Amino acid sequence: YLLGKSDKYDARDVERLQQDDKWVENYLIWRHDVVDDTLKMIDESFQWRKDYTVNDLTESVLPKWLFENGSLFLHGYDKEGYKLFWFRVKHHTRDPKQQLEKKKLVAFWLEHYAKRDHGKPLTVVFDMSETGISHIDLDFVRFIVSCFTDYYPNFLTKIVIFEMPWIMNAAFKIVKGWLGPDAISMLKFTNKNDVQEYISGEYLPPHMGGTDSFKYSYPPLVDDDFQTPLCENGPITSEDEHESKDEIDADTKETGELNEEQNLNQKKMNSIEQISKSEETDKTEIKPKNAKKALTTFKGPLLHISPAEELYFGSRETGEKKCLIVLTNVTKNIVAFKVRTTAPEKYRVKPSNSSCEPGTSLDIIVSLHGGFAASLQDRFLIMAAEMDQSSGAGVPELTQFWKEVPRTKVMEHRLRCHVAESSKPSSLTLKENTFNIPAKNNEDLHIQLTRLLQINKRLQEQIERCLWFQQLSVVISLFSVTVVAFCFYLAYTQRS
Repeated sequence: YLLGKSDKYDARDVERLQQDDKWVENYLIWRHDVVDDTLKMIDESFQWRKDYTVNDLTESVLPKWLFENGSLFLHGYDKEGYKLFWFRVKHHTRDPKQQLEKKKLVAFWLEHYAKRDHGKPLTVVFDMSETGISHIDLDFVRFIVSCFTDYYPNFLTKIVIFEMPWIMNAAFKIVKGWLGPDAISMLKFTNKNDVQEYISGEYLPPHMGGTDSFKYSYPPLVDDDFQTPLCENGPITSEDEHESKDEIDADTKETGELNEEQNLNQKKMNSIEQISKSEETDKTEIKPKNAKKALTTFKGPLLHISPAEELYFGSRETGEKKCLIVLTNVTKNIVAFKVRTTAPEKYRVKPSNSSCEPGTSLDIIVSLHGGFAASLQDRFLIMAAEMDQSSGAGVPELTQFWKEVPRTKVMEHRLRCHVAESSKPSSLTLKENTFNIPAKNNEDLHIQLTRLLQINKRLQEQIERCLWFQQLSVVISLFSVTVVAFCFYLAYTQRS
């Protein structure tokens, strides 16, 4: 394929294919480990990526009205923690002159998210409320389907279709014909009564029976749940210098309880840093008892961040309510950073807006407070930017710095929350951390389950072939016995 069509591929895609094993694995999984089918899919998707200049699609190359329309955007998570890709069908109108630009908008969002979250699968939501015949565009729907079935491997978890009008049933029979059997099984037709089986109310708008007050607007680019522009401080979680007295008292009480528990379990927890006693000032960092040592590290241009992808919180039974993020400055200048979250009412972060000296590491404590529990839908955003040596690192200087720094110079990294389903003995947790055995996340389990299903399918096919050969052998044996018996009969009759 490569030798015959190298001019039809983007060299960046070819280079990535040679270096990114996970990308290759996703192609194989989506094509059930059939190599010829996998090669065909890679070939078609690579040609498509070059035709649509996917690697170069940015906000600046697409018309502004496409983003302002609000027919496509990313927002919220389903109950399994997968990002929601919304298609507000009522905002779409058929226009052949605009079709190519609209298709490029779909490609822009998919590529933007794939690079940002390393290909973590999406849940697609077709919101078909208030739609009719005038909104049906089968060519555009077919393109969207092709993106997931042919161009972005293993990128789809399910398609939630909300309140499809009965008049569109005939059209969707055609759409089903374009979907393979795997994709058809992912279709979920819902209404206001059952949509919360897949998406919780906190990420559903009121017209779908939810409580999400999110209103689409552009700019800024609505690509996640951290909507506040960079020039504003926004929903930064519990700034150290502005904590309320109630929060301070609650944290002091929680720290006292942790100290008491630590004294009872000191021998078991000797490999974890001890919790310091309650300090008089807020800025004193407190090491959480159950802060787990980072197993993986994201190596960014300004900061190395551990863990790389997920913060591990315990279940309600374990009482593990604190996690540790370690930032390491790999530059020769001071790096300013701040932390945001999708659930500022749940978490406290110390420090949440500060700076890190060149070549040093800094610990950030993320803690749940009140009666809140972590959930898979919660996300954290770490923003970092390099400061001049002459700049100060105090609160006024940092505030002014974040107002002036260009967005292009800001490094962003996102972390998900992982919640333990059941309590686990601390000795077992320590053992896993000691030997650097990372816990399985939902995506790993999904991949393993897919492999098991594929192996089971192949075994069933082998058993069916064996049974077929067995039946054929029996038939041939019976035929042979019959022929031999007939020959003996003829020989006997001739002699007599």
